[in-house]
Amino acid sequence: MSEYKPIAVTLGDPAGIGPEVVRAALNSDKLVRTVPFEVVGQPPIAPGTPTAAGTLAAYAAMESAAAGLRAGLYSAVVTGPIHKAKMREVGFSYPGQTEFFAQSLNTTNFAMCLTGGKLTVALVTAHEPLSRVPLLLCAPEIIRVGRLLEAFLHTRLARAPRIAVAGLNPHAGESGLLGTEEQNVIVPAIESLQAESAARGMTGIYSGPWSPDTVFHRALLGDFDGVLCMYHDQGLIPLKLHAFDSGVNVTLGLPFPRTSPDHGTAFEIAGKGVASPNSMIAAMNLASEMVQAKARSKNA
Repeated sequence: MSEYKPIAVTLGDPAGIGPEVVRAALNSDKLVRTVPFEVVGQPPIAPGTPTAAGTLAAYAAMESAAAGLRAGLYSAVVTGPIHKAKMREVGFSYPGQTEFFAQSLNTTNFAMCLTGGKLTVALVTAHEPLSRVPLLLCAPEIIRVGRLLEAFLHTRLARAPRIAVAGLNPHAGESGLLGTEEQNVIVPAIESLQAESAARGMTGIYSGPWSPDTVFHRALLGDFDGVLCMYHDQGLIPLKLHAFDSGVNVTLGLPFPRTSPDHGTAFEIAGKGVASPNSMIAAMNLASEMVQAKARSKNA
């Protein structure tokens, strides 16, 4: 019997590829089984044909997993992909699963992070229209998400991480010629983060703002351990280009680990046996790693 409580695994929309990639992951020899996994929700829905009943089943599985976490039945949750528009049709009022689990676990200090291959990115703004990003960016938010990313990377690396802060505009604003957000918002945030880490006896954690068109290449070369991104696609496009089949979505700041594969429902290929389980395997393995790291920190 395992010393750890099981990790809940939701299937996502049952008409999508969630059920088949979960099944394939559980049967894979690549899955680390130190922490047991427990599937939550197994509705009989035809793959490739989304229905309101299937969407409601996905919602119910998420609520069941969240309730199990609050009750201490689970040590973490891995979530299968949902279709946000169809979820909205059945009363799901959250931008995504990230926000659902944050509210369900009474957490306000959280952020969206993705990791895969040699790249880890965290998002200062996530599920927001691009037109709203400049209005939402502020130094306190950059600082807040930067701290969360630092804590996540420090736990994984067991050392002070090197975090590159991306600019918002082309060429990181080109000294104000191509935008002023870098000078007015991002630089003051970086200076605050640098001063805070220096006060803790650590330097060199934060740097930037770096030009968005080169910073990810430098991260892949090993110059940085993570990139703090200003908006959703700034971080997800390079992450998915680099590690589409092994990327993992992590919600930073929750009291329990929560991970998810970085792909969607893919209704068009559901049930055809062509969906890769690698991202789901990576999500389950990372959840297991985080559960074990949390247990070690408690016992230290």
